Amino acid sequence: MFGRKKQPPIKSLIAPDTVITGNILFGDGLRIDGQVLGNVTAHAGATSMLVISETARVQGEVCADHIIINGAVHGPVHAHELLELQPKARVEGDVTYKAMEMHQGAIILGKLQPVQVLDAALPMLADESESAPLKLETSNG
Repeated sequence: MFGRKKQPPIKSLIAPDTVITGNILFGDGLRIDGQVLGNVTAHAGATSMLVISETARVQGEVCADHIIINGAVHGPVHAHELLELQPKARVEGDVTYKAMEMHQGAIILGKLQPVQVLDAALPMLADESESAPLKLETSNG
């Protein structure tokens, strides 16, 4: 539907009773069942997936290609491809996304910003400028 690429495997897990203080930089897939006090960011240039389960709590910025949230995030969320908000998702922060799927019961307290809003507006602006003739005035002084 969204030209989905093959998803990377979940290679790392933060268990339910684990608390991590500090930023996390990950590759491929990461599943969080515990608590993270810091930013969670995927390596740039590679396909990534982040799963924040129902028992998970993240306090910090979250950034990956495909993000699935069913727990709580207190901070901005940046999904470069797809953001899935499951029924128990709670996001307190601004959200940027290319495509989003939101289930009934999910809550967002923040601004929603599609990443291609400006890109989508550019063709319309170009069409308008082509339909109206451009007038140039010169003065010979």
